Amino acid sequence: MPLIQPVVLAGGSGTRLWPLSRELYPKQLLNLTEDCSLLQSTLKRLYDLPQSLPPVVVVGEAHRFLTLKQINETEYAGKIDIILEPVGRNTAPAICAAALFCRKRTKEDLLLLVLPADHLIRRPRAFQDAVTQAMLLAVQGRLVTFGITAQSPETGYGYIQKGEGNTVISFVEKPDLQKAEEYLTAGNYFWNSGMFAFSTSAFLAEIERFAPEIHKRMIDAVENGARDKHFFRLERNSMQRCPSDSVDYAVMEKSDRVSVVPADLGWSDIGSWQAFWEIADKDETGNVIRGDVLAEDLKDSFIHSENRLVAAIGLRNMLVVETADAVLVAPKDRSQDIKKIVNRLKKEGREEHLLHRTVYRPWGSYTLLEEKPAFKIKRITVNPGVKLSLQMHHHRSEHWIVVRGTAKVTCGEKSFLVFENQSTYIPCGERHRLENPGVIALELIEVQNGSYLGEDDIVRFDDDFGREDKI
Repeated sequence: MPLIQPVVLAGGSGTRLWPLSRELYPKQLLNLTEDCSLLQSTLKRLYDLPQSLPPVVVVGEAHRFLTLKQINETEYAGKIDIILEPVGRNTAPAICAAALFCRKRTKEDLLLLVLPADHLIRRPRAFQDAVTQAMLLAVQGRLVTFGITAQSPETGYGYIQKGEGNTVISFVEKPDLQKAEEYLTAGNYFWNSGMFAFSTSAFLAEIERFAPEIHKRMIDAVENGARDKHFFRLERNSMQRCPSDSVDYAVMEKSDRVSVVPADLGWSDIGSWQAFWEIADKDETGNVIRGDVLAEDLKDSFIHSENRLVAAIGLRNMLVVETADAVLVAPKDRSQDIKKIVNRLKKEGREEHLLHRTVYRPWGSYTLLEEKPAFKIKRITVNPGVKLSLQMHHHRSEHWIVVRGTAKVTCGEKSFLVFENQSTYIPCGERHRLENPGVIALELIEVQNGSYLGEDDIVRFDDDFGREDKI
């Protein structure tokens, strides 16, 4: 049997779990159910998969450094190819790019195992058994999807109708409750998991047949793509011109080569706070409580505290999620409506849909402590042995006060060390750089003053991380 090439799709924005997930810190990067993120949990499931190569991960530009950091905390550190999407174009182009990339890299007809990075699977042995079944079909040229055994009349998932053997009769969109109950009773309808298995040649033949424009654009995106240190960056212009379609719509619903492997994996896509509550460990009254919470007379509720004490009294079927800059309160069964709040935040030009108060960068992180029209205060953490870009700001000056570690500062033509309890000043318009030459994390307080304090007021002259954007 050919080698298995896992492909992990990690490009989602995960706003359905707002305010915990944000566009720049999406669901797959969160530690929701274990002491590792959903992305890391997905990678760990592949450790013992027979005849398997290290995964290829497809991720958006904005998440590249956080994704790399989390990969480097697993056994796959330094072994994984990371494909960067300059713009998001849904799952069909992402999978097509991965297939073309793998064919170009190895010149072999590998068996691709395509997995979303943000799903939970609680039965890893059942997962391996299902993969084995799927690969036997994929070797025969079939395009295989994994159908999850339905546990309830779920209206939030698409369904796969199974025929004789492993054949697929149809793919069904998210149904209403009556239809979902009919599917559950029928017994041959399965939740559509979004996981797939097929040979590189079979998939590329079918996408060329049914979605030739996607195939053409992604050939160009791969052929004109370029290595960028840890990443392979797809060519932007080709990506922008590529249609944005799901792999189900582009290929699976049209092909006559599709099979389904039914599987009971303890699976969830954790697509809402309601879904999270359903899979989480609960107390004797059905509550899920995380963080510093004082609860009195609660039932079937979800309370999550990140930064402060949350006191809750007399709640029934409620959802409360507290973060440093936002608090969500809603009936649990209205958790799908969170997207309305996220859309309002975008429309009103607010940043709470995009960022947390703590923002991660390839060199470390910063936490916004306070912001007013003329000043901003941050706590900055720089990892040992790392330096920020050589940069300049048009509209702000900066004061740096070192509270832990030692900073090496470049300001204009001068370079010097700043120790704990010392400070320095960076004038507006001056080229400057911050570096941690030590072996412990550098922490400092930054006070910005100026007429404009946006993160896009930055001009980079040199950067160890190859960044051309503002991230």
